[in-house]
Amino acid sequence: MNKALHTLSLIEAAEGIRNRRFTSEAYTQALLARIASLDEAIQAWAWLKPAEALKAARLADDYLNSRGAPGSLQGIPLGVKDIYPTAGVPTQMGSPAFAGHVPTRSARVIELLEAQGGFVLGKTVTTECAFLFPGKTRNPWNPLHTPGGSSSGSAAAVAAGFVPAALGTQTNGSVIRPAAYCGVVGFKPTQGVIPIEGALTFSHTLDQPGIFTRSVEDAAFLAASLADAGAQPPERCTRSTPPVLAAVKTPVWEQAEEHAREQFRESIEKLRAGGAQVEECELPESFGLAHRAIRTIMAAESALNLGELVRDKAPLLSATLKDFVAEGASVSAVTYLDALKLRLALQDELERFLARFDAIITPPATGEAPATLEQTGNPTFCSIWSLCGVPAVTIPVGSGPQGLPLGLQLVGRKGKDGELLSAARWCEGCFPFPGWREKP
Repeated sequence: MNKALHTLSLIEAAEGIRNRRFTSEAYTQALLARIASLDEAIQAWAWLKPAEALKAARLADDYLNSRGAPGSLQGIPLGVKDIYPTAGVPTQMGSPAFAGHVPTRSARVIELLEAQGGFVLGKTVTTECAFLFPGKTRNPWNPLHTPGGSSSGSAAAVAAGFVPAALGTQTNGSVIRPAAYCGVVGFKPTQGVIPIEGALTFSHTLDQPGIFTRSVEDAAFLAASLADAGAQPPERCTRSTPPVLAAVKTPVWEQAEEHAREQFRESIEKLRAGGAQVEECELPESFGLAHRAIRTIMAAESALNLGELVRDKAPLLSATLKDFVAEGASVSAVTYLDALKLRLALQDELERFLARFDAIITPPATGEAPATLEQTGNPTFCSIWSLCGVPAVTIPVGSGPQGLPLGLQLVGRKGKDGELLSAARWCEGCFPFPGWREKP
């Protein structure tokens, strides 16, 4: 092929291996060479053993050559956020409290990945227990800036061309925000489409798997490959007619930086120029309570799920995590149940709001990735959609004043992931975006 192997899209790589234009071993070697040359500055990996990756690639090639019935991901290496247990591989949750932890059974989504012929290239860096305290990963666009979190390493690895795709999770903004900061596509399906079973539980009501790719088409392909039986979105997303979109600022618009507001305005105009119908409108007033509700649920459930860890391993945990768990322990039962009740009401309200539209468009973050490695940015523009469990996707659409990526978030109806991805793919065509390239 004329392209360097590490630049191939997920679909191109899968088709190339399946059609025997190149082997999984050759493809994996190209990715490992890319990592060896660039990861010292980016630090996307929590665990990576090149010899193990090449062994898995050779096994994938042997299977293809001997049996000839490849899965959709045959021979494809992916990055996996280090809160997904992977049998025989260290899974350390971004915390010294889990140092040396090697599970004997993989999370359900890893089993699905392997059933489709793919394998884990390595474990990507997560923030501590998938919360706010940052890990070592840097933003590829500028190593002095955060890559976002909590799926920090997954977003950075895809942006840097280390893998064609990676797995993350989102409780509040942990897929959409780092994808936007790193200039890649982030997709959080409808809650339940991709199984969360086996991953570290922070909030059992809110935790959701998500994926990172470099195109919407790749995101649709990967989501279909990893979905549980009966929940698969379509593998291909196409749309011939322009979408009908609701441009929504949300109740936290005042937190957006001016360059993010300007980019949102420009995005609306570009979509209209391309033929989309874009109606600027406000969410119902009840959504003003959503951010308090998601914090209440997250805090209370973190106390339930991580309280024992905090009691047993307190010296090994950050004050950031311990303080939030303590906040959750103080939440009354009535306050928690009221938040859960509001969540159900907002789900119904959002379904009614979206009845006239193919998708909502809104910023994915308050602006460019902040110039800090001490925190991972503000998830507030993701909170409503995570609370409601609806599908959301971010696409890169431009750059801010410091040359870092800015994205556009699209949100769809629950269970209508295919429709959302089709709208997002149409919108993607309005925003040619040069992915990250290393400096010569």
